[in-house]
This record gives sequence, C-alpha cells and structure tokens, in this order.
Amino acid sequence: MFFKQILSNIKKNRKDNGLFFATLLIAIVAFYTLLSLESQDVMRFLKTLEGDAIQKLMLLVPLIYVVSLFFVFFLVYFAYKYQMENRRKEFGLYLMFGMKRGRLFLMLMCETILNSMLSVFIGIPVALLLTESISLTTARLVGLGIIGHQFSLSPAAILGTVCGFFLVQLMAMLILSIHFCRMEPADLIRAEADIAPKNVSGKKGILSFVFGILFLALAYATGVTLLNRFEGLPTLLVLVFGTLGTFWLYRGLGTFIEHALQARKAKKSGLYTFTGRQIQENVLNQHASLAVSSLLLLMALACISFGIGMGMGRTAADARACDFSLMGSEEEVTAFVQKKENQDMIEVCYPMYIGNIYQGDYTLSATGLVDAIKKTPQNDLRDKIIENLSMDDNYLHLFPVSSFNNLLASMGEEKIQLNDNQAAFYSRMAADSPNYLEIWEAALKSGAYAEFKAPDGSSKKVELLPDVYYNNIVADRAITLSTTLILPDDLYTTLTTPLAESKASMADGIANAGEETSGMADVTKSSDDYDDNDATIPFAWNIRIKDVIVKNEGLLPAIMKMDERLVQAGLSYDSYLGGIGRNLFYTVASSYLSIYLGVLFLLIANTVLVLKYLIWQKMNRRRYLTLMMLGAEKKAISLSMETQIRLYFLLVLGVALVNSVFAIWSMFKSFVRLPAGTSLEMVALLACIELVCFVLVELLYIYIVQRKSRKEILSLHVSERPE
Repeated sequence: MFFKQILSNIKKNRKDNGLFFATLLIAIVAFYTLLSLESQDVMRFLKTLEGDAIQKLMLLVPLIYVVSLFFVFFLVYFAYKYQMENRRKEFGLYLMFGMKRGRLFLMLMCETILNSMLSVFIGIPVALLLTESISLTTARLVGLGIIGHQFSLSPAAILGTVCGFFLVQLMAMLILSIHFCRMEPADLIRAEADIAPKNVSGKKGILSFVFGILFLALAYATGVTLLNRFEGLPTLLVLVFGTLGTFWLYRGLGTFIEHALQARKAKKSGLYTFTGRQIQENVLNQHASLAVSSLLLLMALACISFGIGMGMGRTAADARACDFSLMGSEEEVTAFVQKKENQDMIEVCYPMYIGNIYQGDYTLSATGLVDAIKKTPQNDLRDKIIENLSMDDNYLHLFPVSSFNNLLASMGEEKIQLNDNQAAFYSRMAADSPNYLEIWEAALKSGAYAEFKAPDGSSKKVELLPDVYYNNIVADRAITLSTTLILPDDLYTTLTTPLAESKASMADGIANAGEETSGMADVTKSSDDYDDNDATIPFAWNIRIKDVIVKNEGLLPAIMKMDERLVQAGLSYDSYLGGIGRNLFYTVASSYLSIYLGVLFLLIANTVLVLKYLIWQKMNRRRYLTLMMLGAEKKAISLSMETQIRLYFLLVLGVALVNSVFAIWSMFKSFVRLPAGTSLEMVALLACIELVCFVLVELLYIYIVQRKSRKEILSLHVSERPE
C-alpha cells in the first residue's frame, strides 16, 4: 500500500508539474553534454594534433562540472520547493490521519529516488541524441572525410551524470523534506498567509536606488575605460560595483513603483492599483532573488557572446593561405613535386623567403617608423611598439616582393607594385590585434619611411605604402612576424647579402622564383648549402592544392591525401591541418565551454524566475479569492496576473540587457578582440541570431508562467476561501 501510494503520487505530480520534470531533464542533458566532451568526434580528432592541449583542457572539465553542480542544485531546489508548496495540504492530511513524520520523510525520499531514476531513463537517451547531433553536425562542417563520425557512448560520462544528478536531487530534497516534515499539520493544511511587504522607508528606498545607479555607472565606466586586459584590480572593481549596484537598484525599486502608482492612481480604474501593488510587494520581498536572476542572465549573455566572438575570431585569424609548407632543399622538393600523381594535385609551388639585415652589411635607421608611430594616439601598445623599434635597429624582418606576390597570387589577391624607393609593411600580429593594426595603419598614412645605411656612409630611403598586409606566409603558424618590410627584389638581395659575396646571381635567382607560380623556382642551392640563416635560401616551399580537386573532394580530404604522400616521401613540412586543429581546439576550449555555461545560466535564471513567481502567487492565493468575493471576474483577474508576469520579467530582463551591453562592450574592448579580417556582417548576423533566440526563450518562459497562473486562477472558487 505504501509503495502504491508513492507510485500514485509520482504519476499525479508528473502530470501536474511538467515544468518540474523538464527542469530535471535539462540538468541531466547539461551534465552528460559536458562530461562526454572527450568522446565526441572533434575531440578525438584533436587528440591526434593537439594531444597535450586537449589533456590540459580535460583538466578543466571537472572544475566546470563542479560549478555546474552548484548552479543546478539551486535549479532543482526551487523546482522541488514549488512542488512541495503545492502539496502542503496533502502533507498536513497525512500527518493528521496518523502518518508518522519519519514515514512521511521516507515517502518523500522514495519519490525523489524514483523520480530521479525515471528522469535518468528519459534524460540519458535525450542527451545521447543531442551530443550525437552536435558531433555529427560539427564533423560535417569541419570535414567528415577527415574527422569521421562514429557513435560514442561514454560510460564515465553516464556514471558522472547519474551520480551528480542524484547528488543534487537528494541534497535539495533532504533540506526541503526536513523543513516540511517538522511543520505542524495545522500549519500545513492552512493556506499560507499573505506575506506582508518588507518595510523599506521612502528615504532608504531612494538612497538604495540612487546608490545602485551610481555603482552601476562606476562599473560601466571602469569596464569601458580601465579594463584594457583581464587584470586583477579593474576586473575586481567591475565585479564589485556591478554586483552591489544591481542589488541596491532592486532594493530601492519598490519605492519608485509606489510613487508611480500614487502619481497615476487617480487616472486608472479596475485592477490597476492591485496589479501595481502586487509587483511592488514582489520586488520588495524578492529583490535579492530578482538581482540574482538578473546577474545570471547577464552572465549568460556575456558567456554566449564570448563564445561567439572567440569562435569567429579563430576562424578569421587563420584564413587559408597555402596548404603545405615544405622544409628542404630544392632537389628534395623538386623530386616530390615533379611526380606525376603529385603534379595532378598541386596548383602552385613557390619559395617563401625571409631575411634580416644582420645577415648583410647594412643597418636600419628606424627613425622614420618611430616618428610616424609617435603621431598616433598614446596608449600602452603604441609605447611598446616604439620601445621595440628604438631598442634594436635590426628589429625588422624582410620579404622580397616577388616571393610575397606569389602568396597573394595563389590566394587570388592583387599583387603589390613597388618601385625602387617603396616598401610595404607586413605584420602577422595585425591579424590578431585590431588595435595593433589600427596603430600601424595610422602611422603609415602619416608618411612612415625606413632608411638603410651602407658601410661607406651612403643610405637608401624607402617610403612605405599605406596598407598593412597580414596574410599568413606559411601553411601553419610556424613563424609569427610582428614587424616586417616587403622590399623590391634587388633591394632585398642587397640588404641581406654580405658585400663580399656576388649579388647578381642571388638577385637573378629570387627574380626567377618570383616569375614562376607553378613548378619549382630556379634557385641554385643544393642540400649541402642549405642554411636556415641564409636569406637567399627559401624559408619554406609553399604548396597549394588545385581548386578543382578541393571542389570535388573537399579541402580536408584533399589535404589528408597529400599529407600521406609527404609522410611517405620523408619530407619535413607544416600543414594547414595543424592550423585547423589549433582553431578547433580554441573553438572548443573557449567557444564550446563558454556557450555551454551561458546556456546553463540562461536556463537556471529563467527557471528560478518562473518558480519564484509561481510560489509567490501560491502564497497570495487568498488575495485572488478576496477579489472574487468583491465581484471581480476571473477574466479580469487573469488579465491582471498576465500584466504582473510581463512586468515581473521586464524588471529582470531590462536591467540584465542594459548591464550586458556594457559588459560585452568592455569584454570585446579588453581581452576578447576580433582579429583583422573578421567578417563584421557575420558577427552582426550571429549577434542578431543570439538576440532573437534569447527573446524567444524569454517569451517561452513568460508563456509557461502565464498558462500555469491562468490555470490556477480558473481553478479558484469563492467557497474555497480560508477561514
């Protein structure tokens, strides 16, 4: 009989509390999605490329899991609390009819365990379906031919999900069961009395509201002006000012609602005053929970925006320049390229030269560069650039224009045209730092120049073009150059070759290499002469696969095919695949985890809002009965209730959205920077999609609360009024 009663209660509660069980399923899906990360297709692929980095990332998963447990506990706690509040009379009747408190406690815990088991049996398949869909979608987007998809069932993830889920369930239910089992039957049966609003005087309310706005303004100003990097003190100030400002703002908000009601009271009729008083008391009594929910929504928007920004930044920063960069002598590279099966795949093969003045007898005067940088607005980054240029006159690297033009031509971009007295500026750092790019663009437009001095005292002055180039010069980030000049071939050879050597043959070799965009360049060096420090020897030989093959087979499968041939040939090389692996790692490490936390915060904040309101409505049931006794129709009461819900959510969402604007602004201004070349249209599109999804989620929760509350109102009868 006892267990039959438990099963009957579970069935009835599941039917009446769909939101409660949906909350439990969300918790299960959240846990499994995080814990099964290591077994997903992308992570298995990344282990072969970024094994050490993946191991470090996996060390963060337990920490995020614990954080998730902490937040999900409150989600489950409020869900159970709402369910228990609805069963107060039931518990009181059990105790009045002779059920012992220990037996009631045992019944509640058994219901919890059985509910948890049922949720696990439903939630785990849903979580498997979701993770497999994510894994398959990612594999297709990245390249199914290279990653491959295979069904993954992680026993460790299932065990961690079940253990964590049961832990938060039992802890939440244990706390609530002890509380309700200790109550007297009369207190349980009697409807909850109206909650008197907390007495916050007009002066205290005004001061709280003013201080709240003041502290939020300080948080906004600190984040926008001082948060240049993720530094300790500015970050702490933003967090402290923002948190205190939000709590004090809600603490004083009830006072201003009261003044607004008094100002418009004479102009309104019907249930206007009742609706306003309900909102006012809700804010006064639950200002702390409203502030917490608003901060959780802020964290959700910030995390999701961070994830989108980092994902977009990584994709844009490492755009495809070439597919492979081979390290070896001309004979070794030529032998590989001239094989028939390789010629059918290779679109172009060209040498990439990198030199430095210290390899020759000339010196650089960076005065023209420093003076141009000094004309730009002062900041820490500008001062660092000036310090680096002033500290070492040989700081700059050099490219021959023909070598760099081969790179541009293979990418379908316009070549650089230089005369004898011109040079172009290159910096890979400009691709990652918009501020770095902005400084150099402003400096070049102000008339920057470089001057090279020969041992005999003569000098050569070159004017810099106004454009900054930042295309990756090799297949992967094997080298990152911050400050480089692209020079005419003759000048490059002159500056990077000792005067004692013959320059003519060197210049001819580089010039011939610039004319060839397919096949091998004519540089007369053998493997015995190969030297990484010799500027007349290619740093690498860049290969790009034919577009028709990429179109027919896909980029990554084509790269994998060429990769296998290079391994068989025994050549040393960097592959675009390595860059893809790095991009995927950062995308997973930053984007995936931050979006996961953002979605989790979003669900928890809204669920807490919903349940807190429903509990509040349940506690004020007598007021609706009194209105009905005074002649108010249920339809009018329902309309009043729907207005209350909209205003209730608006009070939280409005503050969260305003806070998020400044939070995201500060974040992207400081430690989250979109690299140069990032598609602003795509970023704007994703931001709009994020906002639309956020609005849809909020509308869904508002609809859920209104539907549930309307059902409660329609179930009321005047004859049910409490004594």
